[in-house]
Amino acid sequence: MKNDNVTFEGKYVSAVGRRKTSVAQARVYTRGTGKVVVNGRPVDVYFPTLLRRQTVMGPLEKTGMSVSADVSVKVLGGGETGQADATQLAIARALVKIDETLRSSLKSEGYLSRDARKVERKKPGLRKARRAPQWSKR
Repeated sequence: MKNDNVTFEGKYVSAVGRRKTSVAQARVYTRGTGKVVVNGRPVDVYFPTLLRRQTVMGPLEKTGMSVSADVSVKVLGGGETGQADATQLAIARALVKIDETLRSSLKSEGYLSRDARKVERKKPGLRKARRAPQWSKR
């Protein structure tokens, strides 16, 4: 897969979103054509699953900025779900920085909520975080 580094011109607003072990830095350019680029690749290439694309594009479609703003995202760590959710939060936070009146509509959809759930660490003596070895009486 060729890495087509798409660059956008003009002023932007940036924000950070996190989920599980993923961290996303989003730059939302207020004047644009609706392009969304994740790690230098178009969003439909980076997130081939329809559900993940809908997750990422949700805040833009809710606010009606999916055709008037360009978005550039750098996301690291985690898997596909964590990266998509981190990207969604970063985009939503940047949109609120652009226009504070969008806060209520984004908040009602849950786009501004940070999902703090992470994988629990494995404890010594156990097989997983909480799973103990099978107990036998004899």
